[in-house]
Formats: sequence, C-alpha cells, structure tokens
Amino acid sequence: MCGIVGFWAGPGAYDGQGAGQTVGRMADELRHRGPDDAGVWSDPELGVALGHRRLSIVDLSPTGHQPMVSASGRFVLCFNGEIYNHRAIRARLDVPLRGTSDTEVLLADIEARGLEAALEDAVGMFAFALVDRRERSLTLVRDRMGEKPLYYGRLGGALVFGSELDALRAYPGAAPRIDREAVADLLTVGYVPSPRSIYEGVHKLAPGHLVRFAAPDAATARPTAYWSLHAVARAGLASPFAGDEHAASEALEARLREAIREQMVADVPVGAFLSGGIDSSALVALMQSEASRPIRTFTVGFDDPRFDESSHARRVADHLGTEHTEMRVGAEDAVALVPRIPEIFDEPMADYSQIPTFLVAKLTREHVKVSVSADGGDELFAGYHTYRWIQRLRAATRWLPGLARPAASRASMVAGWALDRVGRHALAGRAGRAAPLLEAATTEQTFRALTRHWSPPPLADASLARAGRDPRVSPPPGLSELAAMRTLDATSYLPDDVLVKVDRTTMAVSLEARAPLLDHRVVELAWSLPDRCLYRDGKGKWPLRHLLYRHVPRAIVDRPKMGFSPPMATWLRGPLRDWAEGLLGADRLRREGLFDAGAVRATWEAHLSGRRDNKFLLWDVLSVQAWREARHP
Repeated sequence: MCGIVGFWAGPGAYDGQGAGQTVGRMADELRHRGPDDAGVWSDPELGVALGHRRLSIVDLSPTGHQPMVSASGRFVLCFNGEIYNHRAIRARLDVPLRGTSDTEVLLADIEARGLEAALEDAVGMFAFALVDRRERSLTLVRDRMGEKPLYYGRLGGALVFGSELDALRAYPGAAPRIDREAVADLLTVGYVPSPRSIYEGVHKLAPGHLVRFAAPDAATARPTAYWSLHAVARAGLASPFAGDEHAASEALEARLREAIREQMVADVPVGAFLSGGIDSSALVALMQSEASRPIRTFTVGFDDPRFDESSHARRVADHLGTEHTEMRVGAEDAVALVPRIPEIFDEPMADYSQIPTFLVAKLTREHVKVSVSADGGDELFAGYHTYRWIQRLRAATRWLPGLARPAASRASMVAGWALDRVGRHALAGRAGRAAPLLEAATTEQTFRALTRHWSPPPLADASLARAGRDPRVSPPPGLSELAAMRTLDATSYLPDDVLVKVDRTTMAVSLEARAPLLDHRVVELAWSLPDRCLYRDGKGKWPLRHLLYRHVPRAIVDRPKMGFSPPMATWLRGPLRDWAEGLLGADRLRREGLFDAGAVRATWEAHLSGRRDNKFLLWDVLSVQAWREARHP
C-alpha cells in the first residue's frame, strides 16, 4: 500500500534533476500513505516523472523499491495496492525475478503478456501509472471496485496525476478552482461522484477503467473499461446461480476462503476490524479458522448505548477466540478529531462515520500494519435498510387502501402504517420521502427518493440549485429492482463514499486495509445469485448469514443492524455546536457567496431547536465549509 504521483509536462520542460526534485516534493504530500521508503524516476526526453511513497507490506527489502523499471527497460511502473495472487502469477511466469514483491510480478507479467492480459490475471486492489518508453505513452489504471484512488487532470501546464489531490496541488503553478457543480453534487448525494472531483478539470478515474495518453494533454484520451460491474450484473441475469440458498452459502464460503487466504499473506502483522455485525463477524470467523494462532481484532464503542456495538463485537471475539482490543469513543473524542477531518480528506465528503472509522484505524495501527475490513457486504448481499424499506413499501401499496389520495396524504398514511407495522427503524422515520417513493416510476427514481440529501441544494447560484440534480448512473436494463438498487449503490456510494472513507482514514495512519468481499470473484458470484437467495424472511445477506451461522451461534449475531455512526445529532447541539456555528454564521455564508445563507441558517436553527433532526443536511454543508477553510481560506 502506497502513494503515487506524477506528471507529464512534455519534452524539454525539465532536466532530469529538476523533474525529480519537483515530483519528489509532490510525493512528500503523500508521506502518510508510505512512510517506509520514497523514490522518484524521470525521463527528460519525454518530460515525464513518477514519484512514490512506500508502505512496505510484501517484500520489505530494497528489491521492492519503486518506481520500478522492467527487465528490458521498456516499462516503468509506479504502483499502489496489492496483487493478492502474485505468487500464482509468479509460478506461471518463465522469467527470473530479483525479489518477492507483487509489483515486480505485475511488471513482469505486463512485459510478458501485455497490460490487458496482466489485468485479467490480477486479483487485487490497485491504482498505478505505467510508462511505455518505446511507445511513448502513459497509462493510468484503477482496480475493479475502486478500492484505491487515482486522480488526474491538467494543472500548471502539465498532465498531473496521483493518489490524492494534495499531491496534484503541489505541482508548480497548479491553482485548481473549486468546481461548484461538484459542490452541488455533494449536497445532493453526500459525496463528489466520479468522474468529477472537487476541482474543475481534475477527474477521478472510474473503477475498472484505464486511460492511455499519447501526449501530455488530458483532453487527448478517454477512459475505457477493462472490467464492468454492469457487465457482471448482466452476466448474472443471463446465467444465474442454479442452486438453492444453502448451495449459495456453501459456494460463497469456498470463494471467500480463497480470497481470505490470499489476503492474509503479508510480511507484517495482519488484523481485522470487528463490529460484531454479519459481515465483519463472517470474515473474522473464516480468518480465525485459517490461522494457526489467535488473530488480532479491533473495535470502537460509543459512550451512548443507542449507538454502541462493542459488546456484540466482544461476544463474537470471545466465541472465536481472537485477541481482541476495544476502545471507547465519547463526545470529547469527536470534538478533538472533527477539526482534523479536512487534513485527512483531500476533498470534502459528508459521511460522519469517518470519525469512528479513523479512530478504529488509529487504534489498529498501534498493533498491526494491515487490517481486513468488511466493506462491500451490504451492496453485494442486499444488507441496507433501504432495500427492506422498498420491499415493505411495495407490499404496502398492494393492499393499503386510499393510495389514490394526494401525495402528501399518501406520505402521511404510509408513514403511519410503517410505524404501526414495521417499527421506527423503517419508513416511519422518513415520512418526508414517502410521497416521492410512491410516485417513483423507475428504480432510479426510487433510489433517488431513498438516498437524496438536499433537494434542491442550498447554493447561492440559482442555476446550480435545481431540484432534479442527481449525478448517478442508471443500472443495466432487465434487472430486478433489488439487483438494480444493489448495482446503483455498488457503482456510486461504495466507491465514492465508503471506500474513500476507508482509504483516507487508514492511510492517514499508514495502515493498509484489505476487503476480501470486494475480491472480484466474490463480486461476480454475488451478482449471479437470484433475489430468492439473498433476501428471505425480511432479511438480506442470506448466504452470508448462513455462512456465519456455521461458525457463530445465531443468538450472538442475530440482531438489528446499527451501522457505524456516532450520535451526531446530539453532538451538533452540544460539544460541536460552537465549531458548527463558526462555519455556518450568516455573515460568513453571505460574504463567501457559495451557499444560500437563509436556507442553511433555517436548517441549522431548526436542528438546534429540536424541531428537526437535520444532521445529514448540516454535515453536507459543514464538510464543505471545513474543507474550504483548511485548504482555501
């Protein structure tokens, strides 16, 4: 796990020493991602330079140093991530290698078989830059599910690229402007969706894509997909899994065991995040069954019992016999951390579970250098509350009388029904969204109604504050509603929110996070499973649940889903109130001219009064304001 950065300024732009010094300074912005080693490479004739910061995980010796030049000298690779099956690829290669690193194996495979064939071989998480000196080209590549980040764009007269935006901003003459449309997107969905970034002209490379440049101009190339979740979903629709839910669970365990064996391989200690929920408990159970000694597990708990899962994690750890470490998180921890969030995140992201995620990463890094994470389970196996809400809403519309009333009346009716029949964790708490749900004619409209934040975004520029804005893509045609919604989440919220949160928080403390559920072979199995194998008796994740029940008693793990979030509504009215007020002051908002001061203040005051719980909407605005204050004062 590392940080990469580079630029292509064109022939004659630098001499060799100047290029190396420049890219070295850019790489220093990524020191947290790779504190163990640093390297630079440049080609003055091409005007291209690569910089690398290394977190040594596999092959701790100098033979793992990067950027790495191929045996023939044709290719130069600057790599971030892990190729988990590098030993199997190495065994197939008929070439001598100097060391044992996965980077060297990938580079040798590219030279032997070509980039596309090497990508088909590779199982892992990665983002890398590949210079082909013979063809005079540069190719940027990102892993299939988007675990590792990669930005690129034209700044300061050059094509620049890297793992984080701060490294791009460090290029001489770079003066990126905030993209106000990206801010509107964030206020709509809670994050900046690919391919846009918070800066004009700087793009995120989409998961499963590569982009090849024949000249140092970002406008000369278009990203192409080498792997697509949409294609996987279509393949699953055409050739679904033939067995029942028990066979699906057995197939999943076999596939996950293979992924876990590969991901437990490292030359440094490996542990696991454990929340006590279905996903992390299942992974830890399989890890422990594969290990010869107790594995290290880590969790955080909240002082507020309504949000605390730590006792559940402890019960799972005790049953499995792991070496478990736990820490408590209170309001004082949040107050201390919140001002640091803009230092950790290179662009604003409105997911306040970033707070406990950082704290558990920091705790874990005190003991191990690699931790297994359960990201992806909800998208793969239909675990989100929203999937259950829509199933129940569809049931309600089949028999609830009076649905011909006006939308507002129908919203109130469905909310009341949900409160009586389903409980407060279902639609009852989302009465304001019930009318759009009832009126939704497509899966995309349903998805928007369930997941949209501000509508319209509270921006001073009225042209950006249009109510219909939603930047996410559509699912492939022909999928069931459940499969389509999973696909939408897995191609938007997962890579642009969840995986960003995990990458930045773990890399901030130089911890590598690995996600076995996002092994593309597991993903492909998940999208071959029919709805009947995923969702039974009102519960999602059926194959994963049955897998877990073979290792942990149901009584320990069967409980309502809580999520991994702090009591932010209470904190904003209490210990974080002064911090938030400083960012949301009416005079400040009007002076800065980005937000509609009236709309934001009304939302803030309604929250403070207790009339509304506006924590999500407020965190959207606060994330932008805090980030701007830190980076663009």
